[in-house]
Amino acid sequence: MTIRKTFASIAAVLMLGTAGFGLSIQAASADALADITKAGTINVGVFADFPPFSSASADMSLKGYDMDVAQYIADTLKVKLNPIAVTGQNRIPYLNDKRVDILMSVGYSKEREQVIDFAAAYAPYYIAVIGPAALTVKGKEDLADKSIAVNRGTLEDTSLTEAAPTSADIKRFDNYNSVIQAFISGQTQLMVVGNDVGAQVLAKQDALKPEQKFQLLTSPSHIGLNKNEDGLKKAVNDAIAKMLADGKLDESSKAWLKTPLNPENLKD
Repeated sequence: MTIRKTFASIAAVLMLGTAGFGLSIQAASADALADITKAGTINVGVFADFPPFSSASADMSLKGYDMDVAQYIADTLKVKLNPIAVTGQNRIPYLNDKRVDILMSVGYSKEREQVIDFAAAYAPYYIAVIGPAALTVKGKEDLADKSIAVNRGTLEDTSLTEAAPTSADIKRFDNYNSVIQAFISGQTQLMVVGNDVGAQVLAKQDALKPEQKFQLLTSPSHIGLNKNEDGLKKAVNDAIAKMLADGKLDESSKAWLKTPLNPENLKD
């Protein structure tokens, strides 16, 4: 091979390498928000059976607090909402593989922060003491001498055990249906559940007139997204801030969680 051909070959290789490097930079700098806008659709990972946050309605479409927020984000971006059912096991891989653009109902943790990013908290999730309106209970000291139903071995059980005075009669059951039944049948005066379970009871027990007395633990839900997607994160945060300012989040809370939204419940 001549020296000229050798230099030509080297130059060709360098050009290919440079082109490949350019493609790598382009791929690395891909913008999820731009991709969503271009596609005209945002793919949102939601739990398909997680009332009152998201569950199938009579027409089999998903409805709930999460769906209200997801639709608002889609409308803000002027794109179509495409909800995708996920599970607790597959939703992070779905996000990392870009099968979904964002995830609803993600609790913050340091472990999760290693692999995904978090937009603003948008939904309250807390453990509450629930009782009839006629019974005065304002704080943990008022649990003294009260009978309280709770799901055995859960975070609710741990939180209640730590908070309740020694004279409280804590009755532990093996599932939420039993906890609810014990409360509405009068077997216990109070029950301790998450606000997702509590909302269903508040909505259906008109005669008992149950209400939230106070909270034992708060851990709000965030919207999850991939790391280094600053444009999408800002767009989501702006949409949540607008929903909070114009009362849309409060409307959804009243409709689905059966209680006004307390902004304090959106703080980690």
